[in-house]
Amino acid sequence: MRVPSLALAGALLSAGCSQEPIIIDGPCSPEELLHYPEWCSEDLGQGGDGGQGGDGGQGGAGGQGGAGGEEHSALCSGQCVPPAPLGWSGPALLWFGPAEATPDCPADAPTIGYEGFADLQQVPKTCPTCACDPPEVSCALPTAWAASSSPSCAGDEPDAVATPFAAPDAWDGACTAESAIPADQDCNGEPCVQSLAIAAPSITAGACTPRIEVPQPIPQSAPWWATRAMACVAGAHTACADATTCAPAAPPGFLTCVYHEGDVACPEGYAQRHAFYRGALDGRDCTPCSCGEPTGASCMVMASVYRDAACTDLIASNLVSSSVPFCAVTPPGVGMGSKSAAVVAAEPGACAPQGGEPVGELQPAEPSTFCCMA
Repeated sequence: MRVPSLALAGALLSAGCSQEPIIIDGPCSPEELLHYPEWCSEDLGQGGDGGQGGDGGQGGAGGQGGAGGEEHSALCSGQCVPPAPLGWSGPALLWFGPAEATPDCPADAPTIGYEGFADLQQVPKTCPTCACDPPEVSCALPTAWAASSSPSCAGDEPDAVATPFAAPDAWDGACTAESAIPADQDCNGEPCVQSLAIAAPSITAGACTPRIEVPQPIPQSAPWWATRAMACVAGAHTACADATTCAPAAPPGFLTCVYHEGDVACPEGYAQRHAFYRGALDGRDCTPCSCGEPTGASCMVMASVYRDAACTDLIASNLVSSSVPFCAVTPPGVGMGSKSAAVVAAEPGACAPQGGEPVGELQPAEPSTFCCMA
């Protein structure tokens, strides 16, 4: 029957024995180690070769001493796990999930040793609204005027004769008697002047100038992560048998892990890998504002023709559009002594705005690797 070691030690002390008490029955229990450390030792607890065993009854070859390693592991109130390799932190208790569900650290690991994130949400950047100022336009007066012996200005009629009534090059529209046609001029037995054709004025539009119509909004809040990670650590780690480490027990929802800054491979014993990040790089941008080619530009010219050479005896005045040539019926055989023209309207048209489109994306940064026990 086992005689409790500390009970025997107490009996010897009460009897006034001056000899040091002898522990005769295997290793001390955790309670005995806690209350009477001066009478317990690991060497005695291991049994050894029986040299300190007094009467040799329990010393022997150390049969009870072999249980010392198991008893030492039993002192770990959590779990014995592989130690963190050199350069790694932990073991720690890892939790990850929605930020609003973040729990408190367990009592055995009350300190937050790491906070990070995962599952970065891609939120497109809000860009400004682009617009285009109207282009500058210029309207060139038509210089190709011609009378026709046909009342319809039809150039496809086989007997029709066209008589030039052209204006000078780079004409500014002022009164000119150039290419005058006298009255009653004959063309193949018909009056040369029965209609007047005027070419369409030409419109030239420059490039549109891009501008920002609606400014870019104030920068948005920090990047949003769907997952928050938290590693809880104990104040200190003790050793278990076989060079393992005593780590806190992992409550539901937590994993036992070691962790390392950067994107690294997992060490032996910790095969379940997770990556978390402390920040994000904003690679988003907006394409610059620009403008397409101008469309829809037009102009209108008032063209006048006169019998005399001084632009005083008016035959007719008509609006001529840049979209189509003009043809007007005249009195047969009327003389065309002069002409004038002026731009009365110009529409610049418009350009389609381009740009202001979001490009690029958010990139997670500052990674840490967590390797956990499966």
